[in-house]
Amino acid sequence: MKLYGEFTKDDWLEVLEITEEDVPKSFVLHGEWEHEMNITSWKKILEQDQWIPSWNAIIGRYNNQKIGFANVFGGPIAASIVHRFAILGTNNFIQTGYFGGLSHDIGYGDILIVTAAEMEDGVSHWYLPNEKTVHADNSLVEEAVKYCEDKGYKYVKGTVFTTGAIMAETSDMVQGWANNGHFGVDMETATTFAVAKKFNKRAIGLLNLSDHIIKGDTFYTSNKERDELEERTDERIREIALHISNLE
Repeated sequence: MKLYGEFTKDDWLEVLEITEEDVPKSFVLHGEWEHEMNITSWKKILEQDQWIPSWNAIIGRYNNQKIGFANVFGGPIAASIVHRFAILGTNNFIQTGYFGGLSHDIGYGDILIVTAAEMEDGVSHWYLPNEKTVHADNSLVEEAVKYCEDKGYKYVKGTVFTTGAIMAETSDMVQGWANNGHFGVDMETATTFAVAKKFNKRAIGLLNLSDHIIKGDTFYTSNKERDELEERTDERIREIALHISNLE
């Protein structure tokens, strides 16, 4: 008898009842709990050859390229997508979503292109047990930077601290993460990077500032201008993610 960690590519093809032609080249993972809204939006983007591999994911075509999208919240859900599809042959994993700001050098409307993530998510160490930090793929980072510069989009490159317990955050913790040079804190990036690295796949993070916690903002102190900036930045991040998904 095999368990999940022992499944091969052929096992996953059989379990999902698919062929190799159904496997997307790239997968976009979005860290948020509004999964129904996001799946609905991506159904309109990936209109051709759609299939649903799980309750929180959809695969289809964009510019004749097969792409996957999954709404994930926290490391365990992100890992369940990246693990299966990395084994199946997906090459690129693009983590999108949100982060709490830890630096005064970043502001609402900036895109955080994540270069590395500190692994405190509770999942990534199962894939990279001897590491504390996991890095993005340099070629994808360079492509994201080039795209932003060509389009005139505001961006910052930097690292994040990935936690598995967002509601346990305190002001002292946040200050410590900031003192270590992180630009933000999120819940999925280290997981996505670590699982991708385990299976020799490429990964990048493109994150949107949702709550500037180093300045005292929280999820519950939003305002109209901030909401508009967040929505516009989401659109730009989605645009970059689709661009990267179509790279050879």
